[in-house]
Amino acid sequence: MKEKILTLESARLRLRPWEDRDIAPFCAMNACPDVMRFFPDVMTTAQSEEMVGIIRERFAQNQWGLWVVVEKDQDQFLGFTGLNPAPLNLPFSPAVEIGWRLTKAAWGKGYATEAARAVLDAAFSLYHLTDVVAFTAQINQPSERVMQKLGMVRQGVFDHPRVAEMHPLRQHVWYQIQHKNWTPQG
Repeated sequence: MKEKILTLESARLRLRPWEDRDIAPFCAMNACPDVMRFFPDVMTTAQSEEMVGIIRERFAQNQWGLWVVVEKDQDQFLGFTGLNPAPLNLPFSPAVEIGWRLTKAAWGKGYATEAARAVLDAAFSLYHLTDVVAFTAQINQPSERVMQKLGMVRQGVFDHPRVAEMHPLRQHVWYQIQHKNWTPQG
């Protein structure tokens, strides 16, 4: 029997499973140059649709993954936040990473930190993970600030193997938080 995917909540946000109506705004977000400025390229519609399929498969396998983020009072797509197996070719792998990506309209409201706190609560209390990592291009100061606000500790710098040599996004930072150092929200 297939288990139901949990919906997570914070003070202002609901993190819910993916629905077909989320695909179009997800594709638009991934095609936005401002949103994707810390990634090597924007994503095509086909790439975004493929990613949704992978996200759904991972939820089926793990019962956790990348949740859709919406405001509680409006069920409108704001982006995603969640857990993902880190690529195996990174220096800290195997690991589970936390990640987020929000639409430009959702920036500057503290949503990334709030949603990520709800995910870390679930990671440690429901899924019993021992630690979670996060990584980003070294020039991505907004995401690095979120990591710091979450209480994650910077562990080091590495060259991302999927980013071309000499590309300004090649150098990444990575952070980690252990369950024993996490203070639940609420």
